[in-house]
Amino acid sequence: MKQKPNLTFWQLWNLSFGFFGVQIAYALQSANISRIFATLGADPHKLSYFWILPPLMGIIVQPIVGTLSDKTWTRFGRRIPYLFVGAAVAVLVMCLLPNAGSFGMAVSTAMVFGLLSLMFLDTSINMAMQPFKMLVGDMVNEKQKTLAYSIQSFLCNAGSIAGYIFPFLFTFLGISNQAPLGVIPDSVVYSFYIGAAILILCVIYTTAKVKEMPPKVYAEYHSLKTPENAQKTGWITLLKNAPATFWKVGLVQFFCWFAFMYMWTYTNGTVAANCWNVDMFAKDATATVGYQEAGNWVGMLFAVQAIGSVLWAIILPQFKNRKLGYALSLILGGIGFAMTAFVHDQYVMFIPFILIGCAWAAMLAMPFTFVTNALEGYGHMGAYLGLFNGTICIPQIIAALVGGTLLSMVGSVQSNMMIIAGVALVLGALSVTIINDRHTTE
Repeated sequence: MKQKPNLTFWQLWNLSFGFFGVQIAYALQSANISRIFATLGADPHKLSYFWILPPLMGIIVQPIVGTLSDKTWTRFGRRIPYLFVGAAVAVLVMCLLPNAGSFGMAVSTAMVFGLLSLMFLDTSINMAMQPFKMLVGDMVNEKQKTLAYSIQSFLCNAGSIAGYIFPFLFTFLGISNQAPLGVIPDSVVYSFYIGAAILILCVIYTTAKVKEMPPKVYAEYHSLKTPENAQKTGWITLLKNAPATFWKVGLVQFFCWFAFMYMWTYTNGTVAANCWNVDMFAKDATATVGYQEAGNWVGMLFAVQAIGSVLWAIILPQFKNRKLGYALSLILGGIGFAMTAFVHDQYVMFIPFILIGCAWAAMLAMPFTFVTNALEGYGHMGAYLGLFNGTICIPQIIAALVGGTLLSMVGSVQSNMMIIAGVALVLGALSVTIINDRHTTE
C-alpha cells in the first residue's frame, strides 16, 4: 500500500478548523438543553427522555452520511458537501430552538416545537461533525493520526469553551438572564444566534482550504483495487468483517458516553441544588434567579472542563503507552464526576470539572486513533466511522431511557446521578485493558 505523505501542521489544522464552529453549536446544545426544557416545564424525572433525540438522530444520520460520502465524488470533494449542508441547516435551527417559549404557544405545544427543533439541530450537527473524522481517516497517515486527532480535540474544546461561556458573558454584558416562567432568557437566545454565525464562517474556511484526494489517488493510498463507489457492501456485512479493535473500543465507548449523558442531563439540577440551594421540585424553580444563575454557571463549569481537556490533550500524545494514557484519563474523569455530588461551593466545583476534562480529551482522540489504524486497508472508512458512531449514540440512548428510573432509585437527588456517571467511567477504564494497541487488520 502506498504510504500517505506527512502533512504540515497547518494542513492538519485546516482539516479540522471548521470543527471549532460545529463544536460551538454542540456546546450550546449540551449545556442548555436541560435548562431550556426545564424552563419550558419538563419534570426532572422525565428530563432524560428529552436527551434521547440527539443520539437517536446521530445513530441514524452518521452511518448514512458515512456511506453516501464514501460514494460521493464531486469537484468540491466527497466529505465537504455533507459538512457544508449540515452546517447550513444547523444555523437555521439554532435561530429557532431557543425561541420555543417565545411564540405564545401552550406549554405542550412549546415542548413539541422544542423537540422538533432539537431533532433537526442534532441531525444537522451530526451531518456536519462526522465528515471531520472521515477527513482525517482519508488523508492522514498512521504516524500523524494521534497528532491530527489531538488538533481536532484542541479545536473541539476551544469551540466548546466559547459556546459554554456565551450565556454568562452576555449576562455580564447586560443582556437579561431572567424571563417569565416558560420563556428562555435573552442571554441564551443571543448565544445561539452568535454561535450560528461563527459556525457558518468556520465551515466556509475549511471548505475553501481543504482539497480532498481524487478517487484514483485515494484508491492508491488505501489499497483499493476499485473505487469505493463501485463496491456494494451492506452495513451488516461491514460489521461482520469489522476488526476486533472496532468492538473492543466500542465497549469502552459504551461506559464513557453513558456517563457523559448524565453530566449533560443532571449538571444543571446538581449545581442549582448544591450551590444555589434551589428546590428543583418547586413549581417555579426554573423562574428563580438562583436557577438561571446556576444555568449560566454550568456553562462556566463546562468551559473549565474544556480547558482541562485542552491542557490534557497536549499531554496525552506524550504517553508512549496509549492504553495507559486512555485508562488514566477515564479514571481521573470518574473521580471528578463523583466529587460533584459533594461540592457545595461554585468555585470549588472547578476542580472536579477539570478532572472530567481529562476523560473528555481521551474520548475525543483515542478511540478514533485505535479504530482508524485498525481499519486501514478495509475500505469504506466513512461507512465504518458512521457505524462506529453507534458506540457513541447507543449508550446515550440507553442512559436516557433508564435515567428517570435511576433517578427515582437514588432518591430523586440529581447529584447522585453524577456518582453513577463516575462509576461508569471507571468501568470504561477497566475495559481499555482488552484493546490491542497495534496496527492490525485482525
